[in-house]
Amino acid sequence: MTTPSTADSTQTLRVGLVSVSDRASQGVYQDQGIPALKEWLARALTTPFDAVTRLIQDDAAAISGALTELVDVERCHLVLTTGGTGPARRDVTPEATLAVATREMPGFGEQMRQISLQFVPTAILSRQVGVLRETPDHAALIINLPGQPKAIAETLEGLRREDGSIAVPGIFAAVPYCIDLIGGPYIETAADLVKAFRPKSARRPDAAAKAT
Repeated sequence: MTTPSTADSTQTLRVGLVSVSDRASQGVYQDQGIPALKEWLARALTTPFDAVTRLIQDDAAAISGALTELVDVERCHLVLTTGGTGPARRDVTPEATLAVATREMPGFGEQMRQISLQFVPTAILSRQVGVLRETPDHAALIINLPGQPKAIAETLEGLRREDGSIAVPGIFAAVPYCIDLIGGPYIETAADLVKAFRPKSARRPDAAAKAT
């Protein structure tokens, strides 16, 4: 049986964007992660949203603290991190994310690696995770993304064949329905970039009409 949508139409979507980098946080070079995330979301979402950003160093306590604040205090429904997911000693984003999680969503990490493997064999070195953080009255989906802007876009929207059809689905197609199920706002997307997937029973009447 399909679980019906519990999306809340009274909420404004709040998205936390976290870039993890020692050098960018110290001003050694300009951060590229947050601008890339903002640009992609502006193209992909037709639902209005507020972005809350954090640029922090590769430090597990700092990362966990930022994620906790974005969910518990800023009330973000979705938090996207970029950076710090490799095997280097300073790459601790996955551990910091798992430390604040209430439940894991392993499919996100699995699919991200499948996308990246289309390009480089070193994709198996990526340790990105997807998790939920839940409090008594709020919940959020947290996803670790790659560090490079091109890889961020590929991971979120997927890979297309020459005729425009989807060769490897991106992870963002599943995000709106996940947010529905944890009680967040109903998210709609630009279908030409990334088409949100929902079971028919979870689509709103206007969205269901567009999908047929």
